[in-house]
Amino acid sequence: MVQKRKIVARCPACGSNLEVTRFQCFECDTAIEGRFEICRFCLLSREQRDFVETFLRVRGNIKEVERELGISYPTVRSRLDQVLRTLGYDVGRADEEERAEERRTEILSRLNRGEISPEEAVRLLRETRR
Repeated sequence: MVQKRKIVARCPACGSNLEVTRFQCFECDTAIEGRFEICRFCLLSREQRDFVETFLRVRGNIKEVERELGISYPTVRSRLDQVLRTLGYDVGRADEEERAEERRTEILSRLNRGEISPEEAVRLLRETRR
């Protein structure tokens, strides 16, 4: 049996997108040639696919993504934005500013409820500015 590999979506020499030009049945040797579109998710790096898998498994709950991957809220948002850009979506500056404001409000609410220390709140607020 032929060992199957993951599809390579980018040229290893120049980084351009590759095209699939041939499909073949290994049972009867039928081949179909042409120019076939690669699934957009194939353009994601292994790390991005792992992130998306975690994100979907926890049903988009960012706090759960933070916990499972051991990363901060800003890192989760940054990775999500990277995935969206790779898939061809525009991640506007206004969206980033809106999320930063939501994050600041969340941090202050957590501080007010006693869930985090003032020092932790300062650290998280500084990360949000980046």
